[in-house]
Amino acid sequence: MSEFFKGKTILMTGTTGFLAKVFLEKILRTQPQVHKLYLLIRAKTIDLAAQRFQNEVIRTDLFRVLRDQWGEDFDSFIFKKIVVISGDVSLHNFGLEDEKLKIKMFEEINIIINFAATTKFYERFDISMDVNTMGVLHVLNFAKHCPKIKIFMQISTAYVCGEIKDEKIIVQEKPFEMGQTLKESSKLDITEEMNLLKNKIDELRSKNATENTIKNALKDYGIERANLYGWPNTYVFTKAMGEMQLVHHKDNVPLIIIRPTMVTSTLNDPFPGWIEGLRTLDNIICSYGQGKITSFLGHPKTILDIIPADMVINCMMAAIVACSNQTPKNFIYHISSSLRNPFRIADVRDYCYHYFIKSALKNKNGKPIIVPKPTLISSRVVFDIYMRIRYVFPLKVLNVVNKAFFQCSQDVYDDSYKKFKRLTRLVEVYKPYLFFKGVFDDSNTQNLRRATSNNIEVVGLNFDPNSINWKDYMMNTHIPGLVKYALK
Repeated sequence: MSEFFKGKTILMTGTTGFLAKVFLEKILRTQPQVHKLYLLIRAKTIDLAAQRFQNEVIRTDLFRVLRDQWGEDFDSFIFKKIVVISGDVSLHNFGLEDEKLKIKMFEEINIIINFAATTKFYERFDISMDVNTMGVLHVLNFAKHCPKIKIFMQISTAYVCGEIKDEKIIVQEKPFEMGQTLKESSKLDITEEMNLLKNKIDELRSKNATENTIKNALKDYGIERANLYGWPNTYVFTKAMGEMQLVHHKDNVPLIIIRPTMVTSTLNDPFPGWIEGLRTLDNIICSYGQGKITSFLGHPKTILDIIPADMVINCMMAAIVACSNQTPKNFIYHISSSLRNPFRIADVRDYCYHYFIKSALKNKNGKPIIVPKPTLISSRVVFDIYMRIRYVFPLKVLNVVNKAFFQCSQDVYDDSYKKFKRLTRLVEVYKPYLFFKGVFDDSNTQNLRRATSNNIEVVGLNFDPNSINWKDYMMNTHIPGLVKYALK
C-alpha cells in the first residue's frame, strides 16, 4: 500500500467538491512520492481554474495539517505535484484545446477518479444529464486513450437504489444493467431520454419562455422523468444512468464503483470535524439548532445511514490498490454503516437536543437560541395534521388579526410562515431518506477490509463503521464541525 502510489499519476475530476478535497489532502499528506495529480476544474480559462484551486481547495482549513507538515516548502511541494486543468466533463475530452497537454495526459495517467457530479436533488434535468450521466461517459472515453491506466474509479451514491419501503430489504452491491429501472413494467433508453430532453428545451424556447421559466420547467421535468422510472429525484436517477453507461461501455478499462451513503464530517483524518456545506442530515440539524424547526419527520427506529468522509477516502485508497489492473467480479463497494453499526433518527433527536441545550447558537441579537426537545413525527399523514394545527390554522388567524389591526402581528406571522415553508421544503426533499427502511449490504467492502487489514495499521486506512461511537462522534465531532465550518 505505502509503495503503490509512488510514481503514479492521477487524474481527478470534480476537484472542488467535498470528497475530492479530502482525497487530495490524504494523498498529498500520506503519499508524498506520488508523481503528479492532474486536477480538472470547471472554468473558462486556466487562470480562473488556478484561482478556483487556490480559493476553494488549497487555502481551505482542511489543508492546514499538510501546510504545517511542509512549512516553508509547502508551495513548492504543491507546485511540483499539482497540474490544474481547465475543463468540463460534459464536453468531449473535457474541451481541452491544448493538444500537447492532452497527449501528455494520455501517456502519463495511471489512475482516474471521477468525483464530478451535481448533487442537488432538484437540479435542472439538462445539467444533471450533462454531468452525472453523459459526463461519466466522457471521462471513460478519455480513460480509453490512456495505455497505462490501472484503475477507473467512479464515485456514485448508495441511494441509486431508490426508495426502500420494506424493512426486510438488504440492498445488494450489484451493478445496473443498461436500461434497467426500478419499476418492472418500464424500460429506460438513455438516448431517447436525451432526445426527449432536447425536444423539451426546444419547445420551451419556441414559446419564448424566460430563462427562469426554463430553469423551473427543467427542474420539474427531471423529477417527472425520475419518478416515471421509480427514482425519487433527479440526482439519483442521473447517477444510476451514469453507472449504466460505465458498466455497458467500459470495455477493458479496470473499473470500480464506489457507493457511499450519507457522507458526514471527518472522524479523524486529517483532524476531526472538517466539513463543507450542509449535507443531507445537516440541514435538519442546523435548522433545529437555529430554532427554525422544532420537529423531525421520521420513525424513531428508522436507520440513517451516515459515514464520515475520511472513512470513504480510506476505502477508496484500499480499493484502488487491491483492484488495480483488473475489474474484479465484485467491483461495487457500499461504504455504509446501517448493517454493522446502525444509527437511528431517535439518536439524532437526542444528540441534537443535548448538544444545543449545552452549546446554544446565538441569534442576530447575540442572545442564545433556546430549543425545545424536537418532536418526532412518524408518518407523512401525521405530519400534515401536525402542520395544520401548528402552523396553517394559526397563520390564518394571524392573517385575519393583521388585517383588522393594521399589521400589528406581521413579524410573528412572517416568522411562522418562514418556519412553515422551511419545514415543508425539508420534508419534501428528504422524505425518501427519512423513511428509508432498507439497509446496505457491504460484503464487498468487508472483504476489502479483511484483505487490507495489515495496511489499516500501517497507513491509517480505517473504514470499519464498527469503530464509530455515534454519541461521541455527534456530540464532540460532527455537530461542533457543522457549527464551525458550515454555519460560519
